Amino acid sequence: MRAGHRDPQLDANGELNHLLTMEGLPAEIVFHILDTAKPFVSVTEREVKKLPLLRGKSIFNLFFEPSTRTRTTFEIAAKRLSADVVNLNVGASSQSKGETLLDTVANLSAMHADMFVVRHAQSGAAHLIAGHVAPDIHVINAGDGRHAHPTQALLDLFTIRHYKGDFSRLRVAIVGDVLHSRVARSQIHALTTVGVPEVRVIAPQTLLPRYVERLGVHVYHDMASGLRDVDVVIMLRLQNERMDGALLPSAQEFYKYYGLTEEKLMVARPDAIVMHPGPMNRGVEIDSGVADGRQSVILPQVTFGIAVRMAVMSILAGH
Repeated sequence: MRAGHRDPQLDANGELNHLLTMEGLPAEIVFHILDTAKPFVSVTEREVKKLPLLRGKSIFNLFFEPSTRTRTTFEIAAKRLSADVVNLNVGASSQSKGETLLDTVANLSAMHADMFVVRHAQSGAAHLIAGHVAPDIHVINAGDGRHAHPTQALLDLFTIRHYKGDFSRLRVAIVGDVLHSRVARSQIHALTTVGVPEVRVIAPQTLLPRYVERLGVHVYHDMASGLRDVDVVIMLRLQNERMDGALLPSAQEFYKYYGLTEEKLMVARPDAIVMHPGPMNRGVEIDSGVADGRQSVILPQVTFGIAVRMAVMSILAGH
């Protein structure tokens, strides 16, 4: 790989130094993360669920906006690698006292942090931190604004590869609130990077970013045509908290046209898998019969998420 000086995620040798976004991340690094994660899945089945790979390392979970699920899986991943984990709900502490983001990070760096896992409502927050930490400190973006959520995209890739094997012949549909979803943006970059030939987005016009076609996706506004013959269906959460104004008539109206029901799923391939990054709004974007049904891999996604986050941390720590 050529030297990656221009990408803040890569060091001068083109190796992963931070994980900030899927955009521009070389395919070989993506596959290296997926391959590294594979043996970590079996750790969860062992009696002693610990490996010594990060013993003596300090990992700070810096969450400036709440996310129990993501924070918990990062914490479990770090502890399974034997790291010392500090959880900070910064939104309720120093930020309310007027301390800036970089002041907070500088103070924590002085406590000999080795890695920051950052969740922030502002797009670009993780990039900002990565640009100001010492060279031996690594930053993982656990979600920033509407911008990116790279570990979610990676665990989705891992899940798809686990059930489907090869990426090169798949049709994948991403359904719902694409406009407000950092997950969708990261998924699209990730899927195209690993060579998925057809990525579709299905949503009403009001829930799609302008010029979304430029990301290399096929746009559908109708579930019947958008889901036809797809191998993977990724449902997105309706993000009411990020919506300005009335982008939808009602949740019931959304469910009628874009909620995934067993009937709508019938036009997909018979062996299609159904995914959801969680938390799910049952009866809004997905029917309970589908969420708990034979094609759903939503719970395995959570298990694989821990393995993928272990992989990212171990690669960065071994850097």
